[in-house]
Amino acid sequence: MGKISGLLRLIRPINCSMMGFAVFVGVVLTNPQFLMAGGLSVIFGFGTGFLLTGASMIINDYYDREIDAVNEPARPIPSGLIKPQEALFSFFVLSVLGMLLSYFVSALCLFVAFFSWIVVVAYVTFGKKMGLAGNFLVSTCVAIPFIYGSLIVADQIDLNVLLFSLMAFLSNTGREITKGIVDTKGDAAANMKTLAVRFGNKMAAITAAFFYISAVGLTPLPWILGLVSFWFIPLVLVTDVGLVVASILLLRDSSRENSRKIKSWVLFLFLVGLLAYVIGVFK
Repeated sequence: MGKISGLLRLIRPINCSMMGFAVFVGVVLTNPQFLMAGGLSVIFGFGTGFLLTGASMIINDYYDREIDAVNEPARPIPSGLIKPQEALFSFFVLSVLGMLLSYFVSALCLFVAFFSWIVVVAYVTFGKKMGLAGNFLVSTCVAIPFIYGSLIVADQIDLNVLLFSLMAFLSNTGREITKGIVDTKGDAAANMKTLAVRFGNKMAAITAAFFYISAVGLTPLPWILGLVSFWFIPLVLVTDVGLVVASILLLRDSSRENSRKIKSWVLFLFLVGLLAYVIGVFK
């Protein structure tokens, strides 16, 4: 039971489910009726998002095991619950299963899944040391599931999906920078050139707030362009106000403890934003 518990903590099922759900969102934004008519391709799409996200979480913790020994010693690998070689084996198993499911959807979806996998590997092997560029790699992986969902339905990316993917990219970049504030001590010891390590917590907080507000600035576009219904507005306002408040709080207090709270809060706001788009697409 200890190993199973450790593996579940390693893959972070909530994060995996959110990425699988993001594929659903991409499907719904492109063609709401396809969610019911798509059958196995939609289920395989969710599975691809879930499994490849789990794989990315594992390989990230595998490469971060020495940093986590300083920042998060209770995590499965640094605590000894999961051995590094066991984590690496699990990464390859989930990667293969995720690719297999994407193959059953379409060749194009397999290509996108493989591209996402390459981006993850690039991030954990050398992107982590690149600061903001590394944050962009992570945000690319967060945005891809929505695009993947759109490609399940059609061989093109719907405008709705493109806008939401961009919002997800911007807001997640802000969250990645915020996470960098939380992990400053271990990152500095490992020579990770995050914004917080290079320029300090305050400058990192300012940059994170810039990306949060940039994402908020895009949210009126779907309504203005007539891509969503009125019901999009109440939920997206919750996300917008939440991101603005998070930005203000981060600028006021860019400490490790406050940044940890904000990055968790922003994850919740992501979910509300997802729901806003899902509900808003039904006119």
